[in-house]
Amino acid sequence: MADLTSNFVGIKSPNPFWLASAPPTDKAYNVIRAFEAGWGGVVWKTLGEDPAPINLSSRYFAHYGQNRHVIGINNNELITDRPLQVNLDEITQVKKDWPDRAVVVSVMVPCEEDAWKRILPKIEATGADGVELNFGCPHGMPERGMGAAVGQVPEYVEMVTRWCKENCSIPVIVKLTPNISDIRAPARAANRGNADAVSLINTVISITSVNLDSMSPEPVIDGKGTHGGYCGPGVKPIALNMVSEIARDPETYGLPISGIGGVSTWRDAAEFIALGAGNVQVCTAAMLYGFDIIKDLCDGLSDWMDTKGYKTIDDFRGKAIPNTVDWKNLNINYKRIAHINQDNCINCGRCFAACEDTSHQAIAKTDAGNGVSKYTVIEDECVGCNLCHITCPEPNVIEMREVNEGKPYVSWEHHPANPYRVAK
Repeated sequence: MADLTSNFVGIKSPNPFWLASAPPTDKAYNVIRAFEAGWGGVVWKTLGEDPAPINLSSRYFAHYGQNRHVIGINNNELITDRPLQVNLDEITQVKKDWPDRAVVVSVMVPCEEDAWKRILPKIEATGADGVELNFGCPHGMPERGMGAAVGQVPEYVEMVTRWCKENCSIPVIVKLTPNISDIRAPARAANRGNADAVSLINTVISITSVNLDSMSPEPVIDGKGTHGGYCGPGVKPIALNMVSEIARDPETYGLPISGIGGVSTWRDAAEFIALGAGNVQVCTAAMLYGFDIIKDLCDGLSDWMDTKGYKTIDDFRGKAIPNTVDWKNLNINYKRIAHINQDNCINCGRCFAACEDTSHQAIAKTDAGNGVSKYTVIEDECVGCNLCHITCPEPNVIEMREVNEGKPYVSWEHHPANPYRVAK
């Protein structure tokens, strides 16, 4: 059976699944229930200085798919609205009662060194395993010069990270905002500031829906709305790319990463780890399905690792990084085309409609008799774009098959059609 224990920047936990800083980690009651369910660790919801901010009603809204499936959640909630000392006392007791679980404390205070000097010793005195600097929240707090207002300026990220490293002895994790054009810039800045690790992504600036009766963004607050932070399965592709950008960047290569963003299944977690994350943080999935999902996360990851022969998390961490390259390095001579399994095809015609109307006219429609149409791939026209495979509603009908044309690997950098090609 695979060993799921995690050692992330010296912080040990029985598995690599931590609850992210968010409502599920707002108080001891929640955290204790999470630990009883089996979570390896938590990042306590962001602490700030007193007086605590005042939250709004209402706070969350969702972006739905078909059948009311939640693709992502948007929220306008701020950092903890409970007194600082109440949180510190609860963290102290929780860490004392659960010494084998990771307890990291998220923190956000004004961009002044004295403010960080005041709060960091108080957090360290709780026995917490580390601090996570919240440089990511995109709503409310940036208007006060905190959160994403810091994370969007690499010079501030470096400066505050350095302050924190100089004023506490436990690991400092810098949580990055995705609301920036190049995630490598703040990651490099955190690295220059001597961060022990980065975590990403925080939420994405968003409006999930507009109420067409009140004509205001959801969630509606007394007839008005605002942008919030978007999270959940919908942000996973953005998060995976940003994790990989940091993991393969020469300036941040080897910098530990805690992966966040739409982790809902064991497979999501495995993908983040394969792209370089040392562990993962989960929020939306726990908010939608409860803390007991940890059992499926652990069992699924363990079973998959067994089938692949991976004994520990480190055995496959970063395995996908060498295969994640820039476009210019891909093999232009590689080819694959679609194949339709006629025995399983339900003749719905979605592949034909997509290919004929919007793609490469590579699927033929013929009369199969009895009012039924038959669809076949015109192999000479197929470019292997995958659109038919994506639109097909049935599994095991359309297969993308490699075609060996006997051509050697050649990238765009060396292709004869490139007027700026470089010598091999």
